[in-house]
Amino acid sequence: MTRDDWLRWPSREALASERMTRPRRLLSWLVRAVFIGLLLWSTLFRGGIPGWRVALGVGLMGICAAALVAYFRATLEQRLRPSLASLGLVLVVAFVAHATGFELPAVVLWCAAAVMALERLPLAAAVIAATTSLTAFALVNEDPWTTTAAITAGLALAGYVLRLDAEARGNAQRLLAQERAARAAEAESAALDERARIAREIHDVLAHSLSAQLVHLEAARLLIEGGADREQILGRVVAARSMASEGLAETRQALSALRGEMTPVEDFLRELVASDGASVAVAGEQRVLSAEASQAVRRVAQEALTNVRKHARGAKVTVLFEYGEGEVTLDVRDSGGSAGELATSGAGYGLLGMRERAELLGGSLEAGPEEAGFVVRLKVPG
Repeated sequence: MTRDDWLRWPSREALASERMTRPRRLLSWLVRAVFIGLLLWSTLFRGGIPGWRVALGVGLMGICAAALVAYFRATLEQRLRPSLASLGLVLVVAFVAHATGFELPAVVLWCAAAVMALERLPLAAAVIAATTSLTAFALVNEDPWTTTAAITAGLALAGYVLRLDAEARGNAQRLLAQERAARAAEAESAALDERARIAREIHDVLAHSLSAQLVHLEAARLLIEGGADREQILGRVVAARSMASEGLAETRQALSALRGEMTPVEDFLRELVASDGASVAVAGEQRVLSAEASQAVRRVAQEALTNVRKHARGAKVTVLFEYGEGEVTLDVRDSGGSAGELATSGAGYGLLGMRERAELLGGSLEAGPEEAGFVVRLKVPG
Protein backbone atom coordinates (compact mmCIF):
# COMPACT_ATOMS: atom_id res chain seq x y z
CA MET A 1 0.00 0.00 0.00
CA THR A 2 1.50 3.35 -1.04
CA ARG A 3 1.68 6.60 0.89
CA ASP A 4 -1.09 8.07 -1.23
CA ASP A 5 -3.39 5.20 -0.25
CA TRP A 6 -2.97 6.14 3.42
CA LEU A 7 -3.71 9.82 2.78
CA ARG A 8 -6.47 9.40 0.19
CA TRP A 9 -10.08 10.05 1.14
CA PRO A 10 -12.85 7.67 0.13
CA SER A 11 -14.52 9.01 -2.99
CA ARG A 12 -17.45 11.39 -2.71
CA GLU A 13 -19.63 8.82 -4.42
CA ALA A 14 -18.73 6.32 -1.69
CA LEU A 15 -19.58 8.78 1.11
CA ALA A 16 -22.83 10.10 -0.37
CA SER A 17 -25.74 8.17 1.12
CA GLU A 18 -28.20 9.36 -1.53
CA ARG A 19 -26.37 7.17 -4.07
CA MET A 20 -27.13 4.04 -2.05
CA THR A 21 -29.69 1.56 -3.24
CA ARG A 22 -33.00 1.45 -1.39
CA PRO A 23 -32.18 -1.75 0.63
CA ARG A 24 -28.85 -0.28 1.73
CA ARG A 25 -30.52 2.95 2.77
CA LEU A 26 -33.18 1.10 4.78
CA LEU A 27 -30.51 -0.99 6.51
CA SER A 28 -28.54 2.14 7.36
CA TRP A 29 -31.58 3.80 8.92
CA LEU A 30 -32.41 0.60 10.84
CA VAL A 31 -28.94 0.54 12.39
CA ARG A 32 -29.28 4.18 13.38
CA ALA A 33 -32.70 3.55 14.90
CA VAL A 34 -31.32 0.67 17.01
CA PHE A 35 -28.42 2.83 18.10
CA ILE A 36 -30.66 5.72 19.14
CA GLY A 37 -33.07 3.31 20.86
CA LEU A 38 -30.27 1.85 22.96
CA LEU A 39 -29.17 5.31 23.99
CA LEU A 40 -32.71 6.36 24.87
CA TRP A 41 -33.39 3.22 26.86
CA SER A 42 -30.15 3.43 28.77
CA THR A 43 -30.52 7.15 29.42
CA LEU A 44 -34.20 7.71 30.08
CA PHE A 45 -36.04 4.48 30.73
CA ARG A 46 -34.07 2.75 33.43
CA GLY A 47 -35.52 3.10 36.87
CA GLY A 48 -33.79 4.84 39.74
CA ILE A 49 -32.01 7.51 37.73
CA PRO A 50 -32.00 10.97 39.34
CA GLY A 51 -33.50 13.84 37.40
CA TRP A 52 -30.22 15.66 36.96
CA ARG A 53 -28.71 12.59 35.33
CA VAL A 54 -31.65 12.37 32.95
CA ALA A 55 -31.13 16.01 32.00
CA LEU A 56 -27.40 15.39 31.59
CA GLY A 57 -28.10 12.36 29.40
CA VAL A 58 -30.47 14.31 27.19
CA GLY A 59 -27.90 17.10 26.86
CA LEU A 60 -25.13 14.65 25.98
CA MET A 61 -27.37 13.02 23.36
CA GLY A 62 -28.07 16.41 21.78
CA ILE A 63 -24.37 17.24 21.66
CA CYS A 64 -23.57 13.82 20.25
CA ALA A 65 -26.25 14.14 17.54
CA ALA A 66 -24.95 17.55 16.47
CA ALA A 67 -21.37 16.24 16.42
CA LEU A 68 -22.38 13.26 14.26
CA VAL A 69 -24.21 15.49 11.78
CA ALA A 70 -21.16 17.74 11.56
CA TYR A 71 -18.90 14.70 11.14
CA PHE A 72 -20.89 13.26 8.24
CA ARG A 73 -21.03 16.65 6.54
CA ALA A 74 -17.32 17.35 7.00
CA THR A 75 -16.27 13.93 5.71
CA LEU A 76 -18.55 14.30 2.69
CA GLU A 77 -16.78 17.60 1.94
CA GLN A 78 -13.43 15.88 2.66
CA ARG A 79 -12.30 18.39 5.28
CA LEU A 80 -9.95 16.63 7.70
CA ARG A 81 -9.75 19.02 10.65
CA PRO A 82 -13.52 19.55 11.05
CA SER A 83 -13.98 15.79 10.65
CA LEU A 84 -11.47 14.97 13.39
CA ALA A 85 -12.88 17.71 15.64
CA SER A 86 -16.44 16.34 15.28
CA LEU A 87 -15.32 12.76 15.92
CA GLY A 88 -13.24 13.92 18.88
CA LEU A 89 -16.33 15.58 20.35
CA VAL A 90 -18.18 12.25 20.07
CA LEU A 91 -15.35 10.57 22.02
CA VAL A 92 -15.47 13.29 24.68
CA VAL A 93 -19.22 12.77 25.03
CA ALA A 94 -18.56 9.02 25.42
CA PHE A 95 -16.00 9.64 28.19
CA VAL A 96 -18.37 12.00 30.02
CA ALA A 97 -21.22 9.53 29.64
CA HIS A 98 -19.14 6.72 31.10
CA ALA A 99 -17.95 8.90 33.98
CA THR A 100 -21.54 9.82 34.92
CA GLY A 101 -22.83 6.24 34.88
CA PHE A 102 -24.06 5.87 31.30
CA GLU A 103 -21.83 2.90 30.51
CA LEU A 104 -23.82 1.39 27.64
CA PRO A 105 -24.16 4.63 25.64
CA ALA A 106 -20.44 5.23 26.12
CA VAL A 107 -19.54 1.78 24.82
CA VAL A 108 -21.88 2.22 21.83
CA LEU A 109 -20.35 5.60 21.01
CA TRP A 110 -16.77 4.29 21.20
CA CYS A 111 -17.55 1.34 18.96
CA ALA A 112 -19.53 3.46 16.49
CA ALA A 113 -16.77 6.08 16.36
CA ALA A 114 -14.19 3.41 15.50
CA VAL A 115 -16.33 2.01 12.69
CA MET A 116 -17.20 5.45 11.30
CA ALA A 117 -13.55 6.51 11.34
CA LEU A 118 -12.44 3.48 9.37
CA GLU A 119 -15.31 3.91 6.93
CA ARG A 120 -15.08 7.63 6.15
CA LEU A 121 -11.62 9.04 6.99
CA PRO A 122 -8.25 8.69 5.22
CA LEU A 123 -6.62 5.52 6.50
CA ALA A 124 -3.81 7.30 8.35
CA ALA A 125 -6.28 9.37 10.39
CA ALA A 126 -8.81 6.52 10.58
CA VAL A 127 -6.33 4.12 12.19
CA ILE A 128 -5.43 6.67 14.90
CA ALA A 129 -9.06 7.54 15.63
CA ALA A 130 -10.18 3.91 15.62
CA THR A 131 -7.30 2.85 17.86
CA THR A 132 -8.22 5.57 20.38
CA SER A 133 -11.89 4.57 20.39
CA LEU A 134 -11.27 0.82 20.65
CA THR A 135 -8.62 1.29 23.36
CA ALA A 136 -11.15 3.22 25.45
CA PHE A 137 -13.68 0.44 24.91
CA ALA A 138 -11.17 -2.26 25.84
CA LEU A 139 -10.22 -0.47 29.06
CA VAL A 140 -13.79 -0.33 30.37
CA ASN A 141 -15.01 -3.67 29.02
CA GLU A 142 -15.33 -6.27 31.81
CA ASP A 143 -15.31 -9.34 29.54
CA PRO A 144 -12.25 -11.63 29.36
CA TRP A 145 -9.40 -10.19 27.35
CA THR A 146 -9.86 -12.75 24.58
CA THR A 147 -13.47 -11.66 24.15
CA THR A 148 -12.47 -8.01 24.21
CA ALA A 149 -9.73 -8.63 21.63
CA ALA A 150 -12.17 -10.49 19.39
CA ILE A 151 -14.73 -7.68 19.65
CA THR A 152 -12.20 -4.93 18.87
CA ALA A 153 -10.78 -6.91 15.94
CA GLY A 154 -14.29 -7.56 14.63
CA LEU A 155 -15.21 -3.88 14.88
CA ALA A 156 -12.02 -2.86 13.07
CA LEU A 157 -12.69 -5.44 10.37
CA ALA A 158 -16.32 -4.32 10.06
CA GLY A 159 -15.26 -0.70 9.60
CA TYR A 160 -12.73 -1.60 6.93
CA VAL A 161 -15.20 -3.86 5.12
CA LEU A 162 -17.75 -1.04 5.10
CA ARG A 163 -15.05 1.21 3.64
CA LEU A 164 -14.28 -1.27 0.87
CA ASP A 165 -17.98 -1.74 0.18
CA ALA A 166 -18.50 2.01 -0.05
CA GLU A 167 -15.51 2.35 -2.38
CA ALA A 168 -16.86 -0.40 -4.62
CA ARG A 169 -20.22 1.35 -4.71
CA GLY A 170 -18.52 4.65 -5.50
CA ASN A 171 -16.50 3.07 -8.31
CA ALA A 172 -19.67 1.60 -9.75
CA GLN A 173 -21.32 5.03 -9.63
CA ARG A 174 -18.36 6.65 -11.36
CA LEU A 175 -18.29 3.98 -14.06
CA LEU A 176 -22.02 4.43 -14.58
CA ALA A 177 -21.61 8.20 -14.86
CA GLN A 178 -18.72 7.76 -17.32
CA GLU A 179 -20.77 5.31 -19.38
CA ARG A 180 -23.68 7.73 -19.51
CA ALA A 181 -21.34 10.55 -20.53
CA ALA A 182 -19.78 8.33 -23.19
CA ARG A 183 -23.21 7.41 -24.54
CA ALA A 184 -24.23 11.06 -24.63
CA ALA A 185 -21.00 11.97 -26.45
CA GLU A 186 -21.50 9.07 -28.85
CA ALA A 187 -25.06 10.17 -29.57
CA GLU A 188 -23.90 13.74 -30.16
CA SER A 189 -21.11 12.54 -32.44
CA ALA A 190 -23.55 10.35 -34.36
CA ALA A 191 -25.88 13.33 -34.78
CA LEU A 192 -23.02 15.47 -36.09
CA ASP A 193 -21.92 12.70 -38.46
CA GLU A 194 -25.48 12.37 -39.72
CA ARG A 195 -25.70 16.10 -40.33
CA ALA A 196 -22.39 16.03 -42.20
CA ARG A 197 -23.56 13.07 -44.26
CA ILE A 198 -26.82 14.79 -45.18
CA ALA A 199 -24.93 17.97 -46.10
CA ARG A 200 -22.53 15.95 -48.27
CA GLU A 201 -25.39 14.17 -50.03
CA ILE A 202 -27.24 17.41 -50.75
CA HIS A 203 -24.02 19.00 -51.95
CA ASP A 204 -23.29 16.14 -54.33
CA VAL A 205 -26.84 16.06 -55.68
CA LEU A 206 -26.87 19.80 -56.32
CA ALA A 207 -23.36 19.74 -57.80
CA HIS A 208 -24.39 17.04 -60.27
CA SER A 209 -27.68 18.75 -61.12
CA LEU A 210 -26.11 22.16 -61.61
CA SER A 211 -23.30 20.67 -63.68
CA ALA A 212 -25.82 18.98 -65.97
CA GLN A 213 -27.80 22.22 -66.28
CA LEU A 214 -24.61 24.07 -67.10
CA VAL A 215 -23.95 21.66 -69.97
CA HIS A 216 -27.31 22.46 -71.58
CA LEU A 217 -27.15 26.18 -70.86
CA GLU A 218 -23.65 26.38 -72.33
CA ALA A 219 -24.93 24.52 -75.39
CA ALA A 220 -27.80 26.99 -75.68
CA ARG A 221 -25.33 29.89 -75.49
CA LEU A 222 -23.21 28.37 -78.24
CA LEU A 223 -26.29 27.79 -80.39
CA ILE A 224 -27.38 31.40 -79.95
CA GLU A 225 -23.90 32.67 -80.85
CA GLY A 226 -23.86 30.38 -83.88
CA GLY A 227 -27.24 31.63 -85.09
CA ALA A 228 -29.07 28.33 -84.65
CA ASP A 229 -32.80 28.16 -85.12
CA ARG A 230 -35.28 28.73 -82.32
CA GLU A 231 -36.23 25.06 -81.89
CA GLN A 232 -32.65 23.97 -81.18
CA ILE A 233 -32.16 26.70 -78.60
CA LEU A 234 -35.51 25.99 -77.00
CA GLY A 235 -34.64 22.29 -76.77
CA ARG A 236 -31.53 23.09 -74.75
CA VAL A 237 -33.40 25.46 -72.43
CA VAL A 238 -36.12 22.89 -71.88
CA ALA A 239 -33.44 20.28 -71.16
CA ALA A 240 -31.84 22.62 -68.56
CA ARG A 241 -35.24 23.15 -66.99
CA SER A 242 -35.76 19.40 -66.92
CA MET A 243 -32.38 18.98 -65.21
CA ALA A 244 -33.39 21.51 -62.54
CA SER A 245 -36.58 19.55 -61.93
CA GLU A 246 -34.62 16.31 -61.79
CA GLY A 247 -32.21 17.90 -59.33
CA LEU A 248 -35.04 18.66 -56.94
CA ALA A 249 -36.34 15.12 -57.35
CA GLU A 250 -32.86 13.70 -56.68
CA THR A 251 -32.58 15.83 -53.55
CA ARG A 252 -35.79 14.30 -52.26
CA GLN A 253 -34.53 10.85 -53.23
CA ALA A 254 -31.27 11.45 -51.38
CA LEU A 255 -33.13 12.39 -48.22
CA SER A 256 -35.32 9.31 -48.62
CA ALA A 257 -32.24 7.16 -49.09
CA LEU A 258 -30.68 8.55 -45.94
CA ARG A 259 -33.82 7.48 -44.12
CA GLY A 260 -33.47 3.97 -45.53
CA GLU A 261 -36.21 4.37 -48.16
CA MET A 262 -34.13 3.58 -51.24
CA THR A 263 -34.64 1.53 -54.37
CA PRO A 264 -32.06 -1.16 -55.26
CA VAL A 265 -28.89 0.19 -56.84
CA GLU A 266 -29.36 -2.03 -59.93
CA ASP A 267 -32.74 -0.48 -60.72
CA PHE A 268 -31.34 3.01 -60.24
CA LEU A 269 -28.46 2.33 -62.64
CA ARG A 270 -30.78 0.95 -65.32
CA GLU A 271 -33.04 4.00 -65.05
CA LEU A 272 -30.02 6.31 -65.11
CA VAL A 273 -28.56 4.99 -68.37
CA ALA A 274 -31.88 4.42 -70.14
CA SER A 275 -31.76 7.74 -72.01
CA ASP A 276 -28.10 7.28 -73.03
CA GLY A 277 -28.45 3.85 -74.59
CA ALA A 278 -25.78 2.44 -72.26
CA SER A 279 -25.70 -1.16 -71.05
CA VAL A 280 -25.74 -2.25 -67.41
CA ALA A 281 -24.42 -5.58 -66.14
CA VAL A 282 -24.72 -6.81 -62.55
CA ALA A 283 -22.47 -9.55 -61.11
CA GLY A 284 -22.37 -11.29 -57.77
CA GLU A 285 -25.05 -12.11 -55.23
CA GLN A 286 -27.34 -9.17 -54.61
CA ARG A 287 -27.57 -7.85 -51.05
CA VAL A 288 -28.73 -4.77 -49.17
CA LEU A 289 -26.09 -2.04 -49.02
CA SER A 290 -25.64 0.63 -46.40
CA ALA A 291 -27.04 4.07 -47.17
CA GLU A 292 -23.52 5.48 -47.51
CA ALA A 293 -22.31 2.82 -49.95
CA SER A 294 -25.52 2.99 -52.00
CA GLN A 295 -25.36 6.77 -52.26
CA ALA A 296 -21.69 6.67 -53.25
CA VAL A 297 -22.44 4.29 -56.15
CA ARG A 298 -25.35 6.43 -57.32
CA ARG A 299 -23.42 9.71 -57.22
CA VAL A 300 -20.35 8.29 -58.97
CA ALA A 301 -22.50 6.78 -61.72
CA GLN A 302 -24.25 10.11 -62.27
CA GLU A 303 -20.98 12.03 -62.35
CA ALA A 304 -19.35 9.54 -64.72
CA LEU A 305 -22.24 9.70 -67.20
CA THR A 306 -22.28 13.50 -67.04
CA ASN A 307 -18.59 13.51 -67.93
CA VAL A 308 -19.28 11.17 -70.84
CA ARG A 309 -21.88 13.59 -72.21
CA LYS A 310 -19.40 16.46 -71.88
CA HIS A 311 -16.17 14.83 -73.03
CA ALA A 312 -17.10 11.78 -75.14
CA ARG A 313 -20.26 12.55 -77.04
CA GLY A 314 -21.51 9.59 -79.04
CA ALA A 315 -19.34 7.09 -77.16
CA LYS A 316 -20.62 3.65 -76.24
CA VAL A 317 -20.95 3.35 -72.46
CA THR A 318 -20.91 0.17 -70.40
CA VAL A 319 -21.68 0.01 -66.69
CA LEU A 320 -20.65 -2.97 -64.56
CA PHE A 321 -21.81 -3.24 -60.99
CA GLU A 322 -20.33 -6.15 -59.03
CA TYR A 323 -20.99 -7.50 -55.55
CA GLY A 324 -17.68 -8.71 -54.16
CA GLU A 325 -16.69 -10.16 -50.82
CA GLY A 326 -17.06 -7.32 -48.35
CA GLU A 327 -17.12 -4.65 -51.05
CA VAL A 328 -18.92 -3.52 -54.19
CA THR A 329 -17.37 -2.27 -57.42
CA LEU A 330 -18.79 0.13 -60.00
CA ASP A 331 -17.05 0.26 -63.37
CA VAL A 332 -18.17 2.91 -65.89
CA ARG A 333 -16.26 3.02 -69.17
CA ASP A 334 -16.78 4.60 -72.56
CA SER A 335 -15.38 3.75 -75.98
CA GLY A 336 -14.17 7.28 -76.63
CA GLY A 337 -15.81 10.03 -78.60
CA SER A 338 -15.57 13.64 -79.61
CA ALA A 339 -14.95 16.13 -76.85
CA GLY A 340 -17.15 18.72 -78.47
CA GLU A 341 -17.50 22.33 -77.46
CA LEU A 342 -18.77 21.64 -73.90
CA ALA A 343 -15.63 19.93 -72.61
CA THR A 344 -14.49 23.04 -70.76
CA SER A 345 -17.79 23.56 -68.92
CA GLY A 346 -17.85 22.86 -65.20
CA ALA A 347 -15.18 23.38 -62.55
CA GLY A 348 -13.72 19.86 -62.62
CA TYR A 349 -14.54 19.13 -58.99
CA GLY A 350 -17.00 16.26 -59.60
CA LEU A 351 -14.65 13.27 -59.58
CA LEU A 352 -12.51 14.89 -56.88
CA GLY A 353 -15.56 15.05 -54.61
CA MET A 354 -16.44 11.45 -55.47
CA ARG A 355 -12.90 10.34 -54.61
CA GLU A 356 -13.14 12.07 -51.23
CA ARG A 357 -16.50 10.40 -50.62
CA ALA A 358 -15.02 6.98 -51.40
CA GLU A 359 -12.04 7.54 -49.11
CA LEU A 360 -14.32 8.58 -46.26
CA LEU A 361 -16.02 5.20 -46.59
CA GLY A 362 -12.70 3.35 -46.64
CA GLY A 363 -12.83 2.74 -50.40
CA SER A 364 -11.15 4.13 -53.49
CA LEU A 365 -11.96 5.76 -56.82
CA GLU A 366 -9.80 5.55 -59.92
CA ALA A 367 -10.46 7.58 -63.03
CA GLY A 368 -8.36 7.81 -66.19
CA PRO A 369 -7.92 6.81 -69.85
CA GLU A 370 -7.78 3.13 -70.66
CA GLU A 371 -7.45 1.64 -74.15
CA ALA A 372 -9.73 3.68 -76.44
CA GLY A 373 -11.82 5.42 -73.84
CA PHE A 374 -12.08 6.59 -70.24
CA VAL A 375 -12.78 4.47 -67.14
CA VAL A 376 -14.18 5.39 -63.71
CA ARG A 377 -13.85 2.60 -61.17
CA LEU A 378 -15.26 2.85 -57.64
CA LYS A 379 -14.70 0.38 -54.80
CA VAL A 380 -16.40 0.83 -51.43
CA PRO A 381 -17.09 -1.51 -48.50
CA GLY A 382 -20.59 -2.91 -48.63
